[in-house]
Amino acid sequence: MVSESGVGTSAAGTSAAGTSAAGTSAAGTSAAGTSGLSAASAEDLAGRCHELLSRQHATAATAESLTGGLLGAAFTHQAGSSSTYRGGVVSYAVDLKTLLLGVDADKLAEHGPVHPSTARAMAEGVRDRLGATYGLSTTGVAGPEPHGDQPVGTVDVACAGPGGTRGERLRLRGDREQIRRATVTAALELLLDVLRATPRNS
Repeated sequence: MVSESGVGTSAAGTSAAGTSAAGTSAAGTSAAGTSGLSAASAEDLAGRCHELLSRQHATAATAESLTGGLLGAAFTHQAGSSSTYRGGVVSYAVDLKTLLLGVDADKLAEHGPVHPSTARAMAEGVRDRLGATYGLSTTGVAGPEPHGDQPVGTVDVACAGPGGTRGERLRLRGDREQIRRATVTAALELLLDVLRATPRNS
């Protein structure tokens, strides 16, 4: 992906045990066509994540909005995924992001559901509530109409883990289904990057 900007902001990752682990959130913006994110399929990427999670004795959970369960489906496509995938929450309605994931209602009202801070809060919330090592989230505008001032293809993904929370903003091109599937790929690539950067003995 071609990076347009990368602005780091501080964020707190909430551990599965309920303790806070301070980390750095990388909120970058990337522009990509739906075919340019990765040559690997979502199932292939989820398989690689499964292998690394297994080696690290770690687990993942998902919080999805625009992808509507596609991210969780990529994880459960893998044989033996029950050892590394805790489960997922599809919080499609805005109020469910607060009710099910604990996203702060005031911040949600201020920023809206499609925002880097919302994606980070979703990832941290699902990690905490489902007791996973990593929380992975997706939120965005798949179209065909824009959402407020957010154009179609605006997507935020985030990954919360023991080392903190990382987020990325994407500008995707394509139709509704292409954007949704490209979002899944981007989220899995983010988790894969985090796992590859994690020491084996952590």
